[in-house]
Amino acid sequence: QLQLVQSGGGLVQPGGSLRLSCAASGFTLEPYTIGWFRQAPGKEREGVSCINGWGGSRIIADSVKGRFTISRDNAKNTAYLHMNSLKPGDTAVYYCAAHVTTSCSVVPDDFPSWGQGTQVIVSS
Repeated sequence: QLQLVQSGGGLVQPGGSLRLSCAASGFTLEPYTIGWFRQAPGKEREGVSCINGWGGSRIIADSVKGRFTISRDNAKNTAYLHMNSLKPGDTAVYYCAAHVTTSCSVVPDDFPSWGQGTQVIVSS
């Protein structure tokens, strides 16, 4: 069974930065497309970003474009979401997810395997 282990969330002031990590445990991450999603209280899960296995295809949602970037280090079996210029509206539980495909998607139902989620709070 695929296991994704997330880390890197926390409390940050507006304008600050965080890096979220998503590490594969027990399998090789390289063939998998990784998506990042977030869910704020009372809202639906929102697709934030996606990167395919070799990094050649990426999606960044308009809501975070210019502030968030996605990357992966297949040698470390880990994907990352780099978040800069954070706003209170970015407060949410962030999830990474994986599926075996060459294309990118930010549709939650496309992803069968999910990390445990990590809380990000942007507040002064």
